[in-house]
Amino acid sequence: MPNYQQRISSHPDVMLGKQVITGTRISVETILRKLSEGMSTMDILLAYPNLKPEDISAVLSYSADVIATELLIAS
Repeated sequence: MPNYQQRISSHPDVMLGKQVITGTRISVETILRKLSEGMSTMDILLAYPNLKPEDISAVLSYSADVIATELLIAS
């Protein structure tokens, strides 16, 4: 089992079922957007004190797995 499965969860009653860091309302999408905007891991951890460095790693690992299994359709 990938380590992110212990840190990322999805429930219909939390953030409309989006993937979040377990026990929070901080979505995988939010963390990815912050990283893409140039925030460092340390910046994110300071902005969201509930997070741990392992949560950021879990988001990246989860995202890589999602992309790896994505079905590409040629146009």
